[in-house]
Amino acid sequence: MKAVIRSTTILTVRHRGQVVLAGDGQVTLGETVVKAGARKVRRMHGDKVLAGFAGASADAMTLFDRLEGKLDQYKGNLTRAAVELAKDWRTDKILRRLEALLLAVDRDHTLIISGTGDVIEPDRGVAAIGSGGQYALAAARALMEHADMEAERIVRTAMAITADICIYTNDQIVVEVL
Repeated sequence: MKAVIRSTTILTVRHRGQVVLAGDGQVTLGETVVKAGARKVRRMHGDKVLAGFAGASADAMTLFDRLEGKLDQYKGNLTRAAVELAKDWRTDKILRRLEALLLAVDRDHTLIISGTGDVIEPDRGVAAIGSGGQYALAAARALMEHADMEAERIVRTAMAITADICIYTNDQIVVEVL
């Protein structure tokens, strides 16, 4: 998988029958914050799929559009759409230069999709990408194990913890629930 992208935090938690995806709103250029309220998560395919990105915004928009097209082509089959997107992303001369990671979820699957051809379904119902991804992942796992919380509260709390630690993550969180 590509090196950690320093741009955001996207977190998903699958817990107690709920699937939640969240992303912070900070956009940076180098060491400067240029926007605080960007929306890095999107509902797709009739609100049956949620996706978030970490990386260059224009690249992510291209990948969101491609994923949406693949979802339409494969009738909402997220796994098949993700594999086909990853194949295109890796082999297409223009797409393979895109610098981003995608995290996509539906009712049954959680997938991390990269430009190196990776389509990874993480264990434990929790996954995160971006510069704050490891902080958010650790916080969410701990909260899932040791706190009596619903998925949405776990995500909000883990993202708040991450915003306190990661300089590329802020506390303007967009949360989507399936």
